[in-house]
Amino acid sequence: MNKTIIQMLIDSDSEYVSGQNISDKLGITRAAVWKRISKLKELGFEIESVTKKGYKLLSYPDILNKELIEIGMKSDFIGHSVEVLESVDSTNDYAKKKAKELVDGSVIISLEQVKGKGRRGRSFHSGKGDGIYLSIILKPGFEPAKAPFITSIAGAALVNTFNKFKIQTKIKWPNDVLINGKKVAGILTEMSADMEFIEYIVLGVGINVSGLEFPSELKNIATSLKLEGYDVKKLSIIWQFIYEFELLYNLYLNENTSEVVNILRNNSSVLGKQINVHYMNEIESAIAVDINNQGALIIKTQEGEVKELSSGEISIR
Repeated sequence: MNKTIIQMLIDSDSEYVSGQNISDKLGITRAAVWKRISKLKELGFEIESVTKKGYKLLSYPDILNKELIEIGMKSDFIGHSVEVLESVDSTNDYAKKKAKELVDGSVIISLEQVKGKGRRGRSFHSGKGDGIYLSIILKPGFEPAKAPFITSIAGAALVNTFNKFKIQTKIKWPNDVLINGKKVAGILTEMSADMEFIEYIVLGVGINVSGLEFPSELKNIATSLKLEGYDVKKLSIIWQFIYEFELLYNLYLNENTSEVVNILRNNSSVLGKQINVHYMNEIESAIAVDINNQGALIIKTQEGEVKELSSGEISIR
């Protein structure tokens, strides 16, 4: 019930929500509504109460704990089971260890990663309290060949999330989200599967929120929302991202990829540009031409050859 009240207050866009509306929605008395509002205030929610107007949410704490995160979730199933850690090597590694026992849609969040991971064994800077480091456990029931598109869904969901806060971002295919050409978020998708069956997928997302300093090797290529002049609460980002991701994920489960692909195309940082494609043992210069309906990048080499690249094959610089 507290979750429903918070959602009503957030969705009101800072307008008052009458106690009667809350009472009718929850099927409880006005006195019971007041008690639940009082409980939310104890948790750090600042809620204004005005006679004959109702309740208005003024602010809420930006504390990443299980109860607060779960209260604000707008999703139907992703994030209804949340585990919050003080510190961990990597949320993806932790999620893989726990995946068999946790339900579909479980979310792991850590305040710090001491060995944050990116693609191809790269590290992801994960200073304590500086960002959002989360992993989602998915058990979709489709064939392994469809798993790489989960990265595309996450990228599109991040763009939609940032748009909600009037933050303009671009996607550097396949797994980096940029502000002003610098990386503000990264995605790492891993899975356990055999030839025909996915046991689980672990989607890892790291977002640089409030960090002001990066290691010397990252200063010219990484940034944070704070450094770019944006002050957005981590809780707000988590709630919105999970909601946006679930919407697009459900479309994919129903064989619809067009919404995600359109977001990738319209917000790409590479389409129409000369890029260097890094394979395992070679580098090839090409033009990024398009992104197809499976989320693969279409390139045209200097020799005029058109190639289709899956996200697991290459990296782009």
